[in-house]
Amino acid sequence: MHFSTQLCKAIVPQLDNFDYAILSILQQDNRTPLRTIGEQVHLSAPAVQRRIKAMEESGVIAANTALVDPNQVGKSLTILTEVYIESERLDLLDAIKAAFVAAPEIQQCYYVTGDADFVLVILVATMAEYDALTRRLFFGNPNVKRFRTLVALDRIKTGSAVPLPGLSHS
Repeated sequence: MHFSTQLCKAIVPQLDNFDYAILSILQQDNRTPLRTIGEQVHLSAPAVQRRIKAMEESGVIAANTALVDPNQVGKSLTILTEVYIESERLDLLDAIKAAFVAAPEIQQCYYVTGDADFVLVILVATMAEYDALTRRLFFGNPNVKRFRTLVALDRIKTGSAVPLPGLSHS
């Protein structure tokens, strides 16, 4: 699926420097009081609230969630898995995507270019839990040709913040 640059610009909401500054603050702590945000970006609290509401309604702000430390909830193994499939026939592709989305152990899933077809970020408590997942999702799926497992030794950098235009990223 290819989108022209003009089409992409048409569906992206027009954000200004105030919006980017608000988003930057919210990405650090989405519980920051409106008054505090307003003081930092030089807007009134009601103006900040209107901008946040507009960004939520337009989908710029996709969700307000808590970031949970996997180690603190017993999911200390981070496993990166490359999945190679037999066929990219649309019904088979949609089925495997749905299976990946439905698996709570899969934190992130990317359909990629290159040798592998998918790259998964998986959080589990034990290798036995990962083995059960592989049996369910990979060995039990005739469309999975093979998969490659990389076990993370250390979580050096994780997060969900999106780099924003016009702001310093030091």
